[in-house]
Amino acid sequence: MSQSRQPLQSDHAAATPPTTLRRGVEQLFETERRLNAVLNNASVSIFLMDDRQHCIYMNRAAEQLTGWTLDEVLARDCPLHDIVHHTYPDGRPFPLEECAIDRAFPENNQERGEEVFVHRDGSFFPVGFTASPIRDDATNVIGTIIEVRDISEEKAAAERQRLLIDELNHRVKNTLATVQSIAAQTFRGTTDKAMRTVFDARMVALSNAHNVLVEDNWESASLHSVIERALAPHFLAEVDGHRFRLQGPDARLHPKVAVTLAMALHELMTNAAKYGSLSVPEGRVVVNWTLSDLKDGRQQLDLTWQEQDGPPVSPPTHRGFGSRLIERQLPMEFDGRAEIDYAASGVVCTLQVPMTPLGWVGQAILKGPAA
Repeated sequence: MSQSRQPLQSDHAAATPPTTLRRGVEQLFETERRLNAVLNNASVSIFLMDDRQHCIYMNRAAEQLTGWTLDEVLARDCPLHDIVHHTYPDGRPFPLEECAIDRAFPENNQERGEEVFVHRDGSFFPVGFTASPIRDDATNVIGTIIEVRDISEEKAAAERQRLLIDELNHRVKNTLATVQSIAAQTFRGTTDKAMRTVFDARMVALSNAHNVLVEDNWESASLHSVIERALAPHFLAEVDGHRFRLQGPDARLHPKVAVTLAMALHELMTNAAKYGSLSVPEGRVVVNWTLSDLKDGRQQLDLTWQEQDGPPVSPPTHRGFGSRLIERQLPMEFDGRAEIDYAASGVVCTLQVPMTPLGWVGQAILKGPAA
């Protein structure tokens, strides 16, 4: 006897996906849509590479950066390096094994740096990059994500800044030379050669202070370098290197602080060489300094110049240029404090100078051994 076949519940269920599955697909689609929106509106270029170093994804910024579309890159079916990074700027081939960007995958490390890419039209342009390995749930490296940005304008701005600084350095040198020429004409015929010698020495000290700033593009100067350059004329002439003892941490000084401090130290050294501890073979100079925190977030330089084992000292009968520079200019310009003690055992000068901020760079204290 024949029986009519009844539809099975499982057949109907197979034809209609469960609600939870449908929701899961919708959520996955929404997540993908949001991710694509984020990536394609990002200003930084993003590339995803598989374990063969082939590009499997690039966002809109990456397409604009390289001149290649994702479909074109996928069709090439070769390492991304061979498409956008295959040649050195001098025309030499750039092998994949020499590429710092692709090193992130085999070495399982994040790589950062600068490179030069080749645009689709054959032109070269500098880029800054970060290449990071992609790992699966078992922490195995399965690919690389690369973030790239065009730094052509940054390089051009840096070059313009370099040219301006070179011109500034040239003009400063010319100005100092002009002042020396005027001084030569002014002092011509005078019998006081000592006055001319003192003037020339001060000009050299000022020039040396500017040289320290030139080395760091006039952004700041090393405290160690300022102190060493200020003492160099006498220090280098000494056979006994133990006559000077310098101790303290390094710091970055604002250009104005660097110049004023250099001139103050020069005056102290000149006085010590003429009348103080450096005027006798057994005399010594000790320079100690520390950095302390102020309530307003800045730091303060506390520096002590101390002369030892020199001839007996007596207070001067009048204040000269050096003492006025130290005791007046430092407090007036930087809201600091300066004091010179003409102790019989040796001159002691104490300076307290609040550190002028370095603008957007901020003050960088270098943690290292004492000088």
